[in-house]
Amino acid sequence: MSEAGGGRGCGCRVPQRAPWSLVAATASLCLVLATSVCTARAAPMSREEKQKLGNQVLEMFDHAYGNYMEHAYPADELMPLTCRGRVRGQEPSRGDVDDALGKFSLTLIDSLDTLVVLNKTKEFEDAVRKVLRDVNLDNDVVVSVFETNIRVLGGLLGGHSLAIMLKEKGEYMQWYNDELLQMAKQLGYRLLPAFNTTSGLPYPRINLKFGIRKPEARTGTETDTCTACAGTLILEFAALSRFTGATIFEEYARKALDFLWEKRQRSSNLVGVTINIHTGDWVRKDSGVGAGIDSYYEYLLKAYVLLGDDSFLERFNTHYDAIMRYISQPPLLLDVHIHKPMLNARTWMDSLLAFFPGLQVLKGDIRPAIETHEMLYQVIKKHNFLPEAFTTDFRVHWAQHPLRPEFAESTYFLYKATGDPYYLEVGKTLIENLNKYARVPCGFAAMKDVRTGSHEDRMDSFFLAEMFKYLYLLFADKEDIIFDIEDYIFTTEAHLLPLWLSTTNRSISKKNTTSEYTELDDSNFDWTCPNTQILFPNDPLYAQSIREPLKNVVDKSCPRGIIRVEESFRSGAKPPLRARDFMATNPEHLEILKKMGVSLIHLKDGRVQLVQHAIQAASAIDAEDGLRFMQEMIELSSQQQKEQQLPPRAVQIISHPFFGRVVLTAGPAQFGLDLSKHKETRGFVASSKPYNGCSELTNPEAVMGKIALIQRGQCMFAEKARNIQNAGAIGGIVIDDNEGSSSDTAPLFQMAGDGKDTDDIKIPMLFLFSKEGSIILDAIREHEEVEVLLSDKARDRAAILKDPESEDQPSSENDSQSQSAEQTLSLSKTVDLVDQETPENPLDSHSEPLSPADTEETAGLAPSEQTPSSTESLETTRLDGECTELDNQPKEQSETEEDSNPNVSWGKKVQPIDSILADWNEDIEAFEMMEKDEL
Repeated sequence: MSEAGGGRGCGCRVPQRAPWSLVAATASLCLVLATSVCTARAAPMSREEKQKLGNQVLEMFDHAYGNYMEHAYPADELMPLTCRGRVRGQEPSRGDVDDALGKFSLTLIDSLDTLVVLNKTKEFEDAVRKVLRDVNLDNDVVVSVFETNIRVLGGLLGGHSLAIMLKEKGEYMQWYNDELLQMAKQLGYRLLPAFNTTSGLPYPRINLKFGIRKPEARTGTETDTCTACAGTLILEFAALSRFTGATIFEEYARKALDFLWEKRQRSSNLVGVTINIHTGDWVRKDSGVGAGIDSYYEYLLKAYVLLGDDSFLERFNTHYDAIMRYISQPPLLLDVHIHKPMLNARTWMDSLLAFFPGLQVLKGDIRPAIETHEMLYQVIKKHNFLPEAFTTDFRVHWAQHPLRPEFAESTYFLYKATGDPYYLEVGKTLIENLNKYARVPCGFAAMKDVRTGSHEDRMDSFFLAEMFKYLYLLFADKEDIIFDIEDYIFTTEAHLLPLWLSTTNRSISKKNTTSEYTELDDSNFDWTCPNTQILFPNDPLYAQSIREPLKNVVDKSCPRGIIRVEESFRSGAKPPLRARDFMATNPEHLEILKKMGVSLIHLKDGRVQLVQHAIQAASAIDAEDGLRFMQEMIELSSQQQKEQQLPPRAVQIISHPFFGRVVLTAGPAQFGLDLSKHKETRGFVASSKPYNGCSELTNPEAVMGKIALIQRGQCMFAEKARNIQNAGAIGGIVIDDNEGSSSDTAPLFQMAGDGKDTDDIKIPMLFLFSKEGSIILDAIREHEEVEVLLSDKARDRAAILKDPESEDQPSSENDSQSQSAEQTLSLSKTVDLVDQETPENPLDSHSEPLSPADTEETAGLAPSEQTPSSTESLETTRLDGECTELDNQPKEQSETEEDSNPNVSWGKKVQPIDSILADWNEDIEAFEMMEKDEL
C-alpha cells in the first residue's frame, strides 16, 4: 500500500538550477497562488457549510480513534465489527497484509500528526506520552520493511516534526526532548540489516529483534521485492539522517534508488513491478502507476522537493515522459510491458493508482489529473466506493475496498490547484458514503464487497493517518489549522516532514556520478511550476470543460475503442482493431485479421475459431497487433463466461442486537424471485423439518410467513424450494453441509435448477456457506427470534429501522445481470445433478504474453497446446461489448501464522456479539492475487 502527497502545486516559476533555499521558500507559494487565481472562477461553498463538513470530519475521526483507544489499544489495529484489537498471532493470518503489524501500537503511531492537523493538541500530547511509555520496538516479529518505514518510522518522524513545532510555540510539549526522534533512530537501525544485499535493494521483510538470516529471524531467504518497496525509503531515511546527523540512513536509501534507476528498461524508461534483490533481474515485467510501483515515482519527485537534488527531478521527468507516452490512455492508466510498451499487460486498473492525479498536480500537469480523477469519481458514484480493481469498461474486478485514502488525497490536491468548488462536493460525497455504508458502532469497517455492502472486520491504520487528514484539510481554511501546512511535505502515508530539512546536515553529494546522467538532455526537462495563466487560459470553466465529456463514461456508455495509439497512427491512419469491436460479419475486420496473421474458421455449430500464425502477418508490427488481439479475445471470452453468472446477494440480520450491522455474502439462485428486480424480502427465520427440505414439511406452521432455513444435500435445490414454498415460506436460505466452508475461501456458489421448468418457484432462494450460516443459527440459539433481509445488496441501516417497506428501484445494471441469468439458466437445463452448482471460471491475471516471434497463437490454449486442430472455439454471439458487472473473483485459503511469542499479554475487549463473529475469517483474495505487491 502506498499513496501520494505533495507540498508544491502550480502557479509560480522556479528559476532553472535555482538554489534550493529559493525552491524551498517558493514551495508553499505555488499552491497559494493557484488557489487565489482559481477560486474566483466559480461560486465557492459557503464558509458555514465548509465548517459544518470540517466538524463532521472531526466527529468521524473521534469515532474511529476513540474506539481504537477504548477497544484495541495497545494492539496494532482495531477490529471494528467485534470491537477488539488485532494482535499478530492471535487472529487467523491474512498473509502479507499482516506484515504491517509489529506489536508496536501501529494505529496510534500512524495517527500522531493527524491529531495536530485536526487541532487536537491535548490528545496529541497524551498520545506521545503513551507511545514513549508503552511502545516496544524490540519485538520478535517479522514485519514489512516498506510498511514499517512509511507507517511507523514516518509516523514517529511526523510526530517529532510537529512536537518541536508545538514546543516552539510555547504552549504544549514543553517537556519534550526529542524522545520520538530517538525512537525513530532506534527503529532505523533495526531496519538497516535489510539492506545487506549486493545490490543495495532491501529484503522485503525483517525481524525487529533478530534482523535477517539468523535462524531465529525466520526471514532473509526472499529473493524478490516490489519496486515501490525498495524505492519508497528516501524521504523517511533522509529526514532521519538530517534530523540526527547520522548520514548512513540517507546513504542506504539513495543506493537502493540508484540501483532501481540503473535497472530501468533503457528503451522505454519504465520499471517493472517486481525485481530480484540479488541479481537485479525483473521478475514481473509489467509496468504501471498502481500497486507495486506507485510510490517509487512519487518519492523521486518529492525527494527533489525535500532534498533539492536535481538528479531526482531528472529521473522523475524521464519516467513521467514514459508514463504519459505508454501508460496514460486518458482517462485510463493501463499497465504495459516494459520491453513492449505498446502492448497492454492487463485490462483492469487497481485502486492504488488513484494517488496519481495528486502527483500530477505536484508536477503541474493538471489536465490529465482532472480527467483521471473524474473517471474515478464516476466509478465511486456507481459503487459508493472505489473497488480494489475494476476493468477498462468499469466493471468490478475485485470488489473489496479497505477504506483507502488515495482518491481523497487527489481530491484535496486538485482543489488546492484549481480552487474549483466541485471538489468540495466530491469530498462531501466521500464523507456521506463513509458514514452511510462503512460506519459501525465500534469505528469504520472496510468493505468486503462494494456490490453487496458487506463488511470486513478491519480498520487499517492508514485510514486514520490519511483519510481524515486530507478530508479535514479539504474543508479547512488557513486559520483553522494551528500551523502553516505549506511548510511541510507529505510522505506517501501523509506524514509531515518540514521543508527546512533541505538545508540541514547536507553531507550527501548532490550528484551521483555512478549514474548515467550524461545521456539526458536537460533541455527536455521542465524546471518550473507552470503558470496558472497557461493552465487556465482566460477560461473560468477550464476544469469543468475537461470533466464534462467524462460525466457519463461509467453509467450510460460502454467505452469502445479506448486504445493504445501508436506514433504511426497519429498521422491519421486507423488504429489497431480491438477484440471488443470485432464483428465476424464485417469484411473490413476480416481483412485486418488476415493482415495480422489471424485466420477465422466458421464451424458447423455456428461458432467461429480463431488461430494466429505470426509468420503470416504482413509485418512485425502487424504480428504484434495480432498477438494483442488474440490475448484480448481470450480474456474477453473468459470475462463473458463469467458474466453469465449472477452477482452475489446479501443476507442482512436486522433484528436486535444486530440492527443491520451484520451482512453475510450469499450465493444467488438461477430460479425463483430475482432480488435485483424486485423489492427485498424481509422476515423472521425458522428451520424446516426435515432440515434437508427434501420432502413435505412436517412443521408448516413454523415456517408459514417466514424465511425457511434448509440444509444442503440429498435432493435438488429446486425441490427444496418447492417444498418450503408449499408450506407457506416467503423465502429460503440453504446452508452448506460442508462444515467450515466460507465465502472468504470458496468461490461464489450459485444454485442451478433441476433441468425442468422452474417458473412455478416464486420465492427468493439464497445460499450460505457453513460459517456464514452458523452465524444465523448461533443468533437463533441466543436470541430465539431473528429477522433478516434478503436483498441484492445491503441496505442502509437507518432506512431499515425507519421504514420496513422501503425498497430500491432496480438499476439498468441489474437488468443486464438478469439477462445474463437467463442465459445461464438456458445453458443448465440439460444438466441433471443433485445440488448443482455453477462455480467460477477465474481469470489468470498474472500470465505472461507470448512474443510476436512465436510462430503460432491459438485462442484459449497454452503455448504447449497450440495446434490448429485443437483450437478452443469462441462464440461471436458473446462478443457484443455489453457493459455488465464482472461479478466474482477467485478465493484462496490463507495460511495461519504462528507468532513466535504468543504469550504476550494484550487485553481484549469483546462485546456480546463477539461469540457469533469470533471465527469470521478475513477476505484476503485481492492481496493474495497481488502476489508480492505491497498494497
